[in-house]
Amino acid sequence: MDKVGILVVSYGAREAAIVDAFARSPNHKVELYIADKQRNPFNVEKAFKHTVIPDLNIEDICKFAEANMDRIDFAMVGPEKPIIEGVRDLIEKRTGIPVICPTQEYAIEVSKVQQRLLFEEIAPEANPRFKIFNPVDYEGTGDVKKAVNGWLDELDNEAVVKPDKPAAGKGVGVWGDHFATREQLFEHFMSNFQYGTVIIEEKVDGEESSFQALCDGRHFIPMPDTRDYKRAFDYDKGPNTGGMGSYKDASDKLPFLTLADREDELALAIKIFQEWKTKIGDDSALRGVPLYLAFMHTGSGIKVLENNSRPGDPEIMNILPVLKDDFVDVCLKIIDGNLTRLEMEKAATVLTYKVPPSYGGYSNVFPDMVNAAEVDTPVDLSKANSLVSKCRGKIRVYPGSMEVRNGKNYALKSRAVGVLGVGETIEEARQNSLEAASAIEGGALWNRSDVASKQHIAKSLSHMEKLRRKP
Repeated sequence: MDKVGILVVSYGAREAAIVDAFARSPNHKVELYIADKQRNPFNVEKAFKHTVIPDLNIEDICKFAEANMDRIDFAMVGPEKPIIEGVRDLIEKRTGIPVICPTQEYAIEVSKVQQRLLFEEIAPEANPRFKIFNPVDYEGTGDVKKAVNGWLDELDNEAVVKPDKPAAGKGVGVWGDHFATREQLFEHFMSNFQYGTVIIEEKVDGEESSFQALCDGRHFIPMPDTRDYKRAFDYDKGPNTGGMGSYKDASDKLPFLTLADREDELALAIKIFQEWKTKIGDDSALRGVPLYLAFMHTGSGIKVLENNSRPGDPEIMNILPVLKDDFVDVCLKIIDGNLTRLEMEKAATVLTYKVPPSYGGYSNVFPDMVNAAEVDTPVDLSKANSLVSKCRGKIRVYPGSMEVRNGKNYALKSRAVGVLGVGETIEEARQNSLEAASAIEGGALWNRSDVASKQHIAKSLSHMEKLRRKP
């Protein structure tokens, strides 16, 4: 069995799942070199060498790679920040270690405007209507307000406001969720506009799916559809979060989509990839997961809500544990440019995130549900981890925003631990996920209870049937 050294750049539970997939390699003896945002307990246990880089600074990541370059065969990057900042370009230039993620130039997650313009060129039928507002084009507040209101007239106020780049403003805002009047929308708009370009898009009614594909630069290998739960609380209430959970069915499509819907997704994603690759002219530039697309199914066609240049968090956690192929071999094929297929188990998966009481404003909305005595206490994963061993691949526990201090695990401010259930059906997978989530003690952690519930899926089915009946 040959040794393979792998550098993993890690942020949270998504990367713990990647580390797990590497560590379970049946064909290779794996040495893991992990550059981590914090002392993630899972990664610390699995790493041959582990270092903490709190800001994931690409220079410090590169120095860690340089210090171990004689033992590292390739690198895998999960989080968006170092990808956007050019970690691949830097590491490959200074060490020659191949890195699995897009190059900085083609990490189009960095710009909402760049995405829209690319999709408008390649697949305009999949683009919601949009208008770009650049501060250099307007003389003052009155001028830009007039332009915004004119565009809102065309959209009948059904609008989504997005900053072009991550900014210090209020981020993405949606009509009916974040504002109910034009004055509120404009205040939200200006909080972003003061930092740079803002895009206002048509709000699209439909059901969302997450589409991911692995890519060696030449070949484009789709993975099964997943569904993400963005809202903080049950019944899709509360603010948007980084994702409170996700699920996939035993087949490649989601239960509320038809086979034709899935085929339409594949055709659109392949079209975007092929035409984009041709424009670029560099077979390696899109290596990794260059297209992690949020699709909105409207009943009369697909719209692209956004694209990310990385594996999904939490969606990649639904995929890797049921990948039949050795993930190390998959990555070696990505680097060699000969990844032509993936084989998946016929299994459903459900991911539930447990988070601290401050996350999503839970402690403010549901103060009576928070045990104050447990806040900031150590998190005990032992019972959940015992289920991992007992259930033989049916449960996996991936610490995320969590660190080891003095031999104990403490939740930080974001999504603390992802708990994956696997089953023949979505409901079986869901029950496995919830069982393990309930076994985690301490930290006053909480979770949504309706991720992949029969009621939620039935609601999506009903909504899609209604949309398909529209003239």
